[in-house]
Order: sequence, then structure tokens, then C-alpha cells
Amino acid sequence: MSAASDPRLATGAPQAPPAHVAIIMDGNRRWAEGRGVPVALGHRAGAEAARRAVQAAADAGIGWLTLFAFSSENWRRPMEEVSALSGLLRLYLRNEVAGLVRDGVKLHVIGDHSRFGADLSAMVADAEKATAGGSRLNLVMALSYGARDEILTATKAVARAARAGTLDPETLTEAQFGGFLQTAGMPDPDLIIRTSGEQRLSNFLLWQAAYAEFVFLDVLWPDFAAEDLQGAVAEFHRRERRYGLRA
Repeated sequence: MSAASDPRLATGAPQAPPAHVAIIMDGNRRWAEGRGVPVALGHRAGAEAARRAVQAAADAGIGWLTLFAFSSENWRRPMEEVSALSGLLRLYLRNEVAGLVRDGVKLHVIGDHSRFGADLSAMVADAEKATAGGSRLNLVMALSYGARDEILTATKAVARAARAGTLDPETLTEAQFGGFLQTAGMPDPDLIIRTSGEQRLSNFLLWQAAYAEFVFLDVLWPDFAAEDLQGAVAEFHRRERRYGLRA
């Protein structure tokens, strides 16, 4: 169906927002280098952009927002940068949870956040518990997350279940396999946004992104604004999603 023949556009009826938007937040380092400031300040500016994105998603009626905050590969970065990111995460959890509760935002965390240490891991668990009643927006933070490891871990769990006789691998469905992933119970992303002009997934939600629409933005993440999210959603609405059914 073309935009011209879409009855929703013809009648001016508003289009429902994508149920789940995922963002690969990229460009903090380049933003800092371009301004001649420490990389840590770029990550701090990126945290402010994340706050804007959460507010914009809630205002747009988006049900799920996933932010790729720290990849499993990020541990290979210089130690001072990893320390800065860990400290920023700790500061975010300390300062933002009350606001998330007030705004009806429920926090979910995927990834191996235990690698950040027992104290920070406990803060993550406390934040998830404190925001459990939120119903306006589900905010998913991917921390120390890697999709290949997620799929491998799920496959091992399937193998253990098959060996225990609680699962027949011959009848395993995609939906059942999805239940072994860290995103079990979450809808797959409809729209994935990546900032900074890069056009790759970087080991992010590889299984879940099978039918997602992609929007790549030239804006560096610290400069990301509500208008950028709105523009990406508008581009999403211009797409015709076929799910591989026809050319």
C-alpha cells in the first residue's frame, strides 16, 4: 500500500507509534573529540541524551524503549573509559530512579551486569524493583550485553532442558526458543535507530531484529533530541513492512 492510498493518511487518523523502539547510542567519543574535551564528558552528555530519549518515547506513546548502553565488547576499551562509564551508570541509577518511578517508567536490564561488581549489580536489582509498578513506558537498558553470547547461552539452556527430558528439540519453535533469551516476554523491536552515521548492528539484538526497520542517523548521540526520535518514527511509518511475505 502506498502512502497515497493509505486510508489512515487519507482520513488524517493518527498512526500508532511503534510498540518497541531500540537505539544503538553511538558517537559519545567522537562528540568529545570534536570539542577537544575528555571522553568522559562525551559519555556524560550521552547520558543527558538518554534522558531526553526516554522522555520523548514516553510522550510519543511508545511502549518499549531499549537503549544499548554498554556492549560486552566495551570492556576492551581503555580502563579509564570503562571506569568513567561505570561511574556514570552508578550516578544514573542513584539520581534517576526516583524520576523513573514518578514518570511511570519500568526499568528492565539485560546483559551480564554482574561484571560491573556486586555493588553496582545490587543497584541495578534495586532499581528494577523500585520501578516495577511503572506502566507508562518499559525502559530496557542493555548493559554488558552481546547478542551472540545471549543466543549461545540460550542454546546451552535448550540443550540442558533436552538432556533433562523436559524439552523435545524436534518440536522446539521459534517462540519457545525466544523464551530462553534475556528478552523473554518483551516484544521484538519494530524500529532500530543507530546514531553517528554507522550502519551496522554491532552484536545488538540479532535474534530479535529479524523484522525490524532500521533508521541510521548522522547525528552524534549526545546531540540526539526528541525531534530525531520523531523523525525516525515518521520514517518508520513511511515503510511498508512485508515480513518476507512478498517482494
